[in-house]
Amino acid sequence: MDAIKERFGDQFVKAYSFIGQNQIEVKKDRIVEIMAFLRDNDIVPFNYLADETAVHWPKEEQFEIVYILYSFTKNEHVRVKTRIKEWEEIESVVQVWTTADWLEREVYDMFGVRYANHPDLTRILLPEDWVGHPLRKDYDIRLQDVEWVRKHLGIDSGQKYYVGEARDETTDYITPSD
Repeated sequence: MDAIKERFGDQFVKAYSFIGQNQIEVKKDRIVEIMAFLRDNDIVPFNYLADETAVHWPKEEQFEIVYILYSFTKNEHVRVKTRIKEWEEIESVVQVWTTADWLEREVYDMFGVRYANHPDLTRILLPEDWVGHPLRKDYDIRLQDVEWVRKHLGIDSGQKYYVGEARDETTDYITPSD
């Protein structure tokens, strides 16, 4: 971690270990360059992007972008975190790791984080007509669920689903919460 601090001093926020997991916090401005350095350095080459996700904190810098890197040669993990405001974009790291393609699309779909220079920043999990981003803490999924279920399934959310052909009182049924 000293190598990162030395090379990217102006971008370095802090490094620490939490429950035995190494973590680095950096500013977003040179994220692609930092990720390329972590991948290519000789000390611990983190040559695999295991995951990329986000955490929504509804305050000043609302999104924490989290990259989980792995080194096959050293058998080590590190989490790299950076923060952005809601209206800011962050540079895509697809040019460093192609695995970031779908991971960034998932973060966009679930949180609304926009990635600059991403090759195909479109929804990957939810239908194209889904409104909003359901993993944000300010998202009321109940309202979207009612509208989407009615439109696409033709029933009211919470309506009973009957098992089998008969629809009488003796028929077993399940509800969406079962």
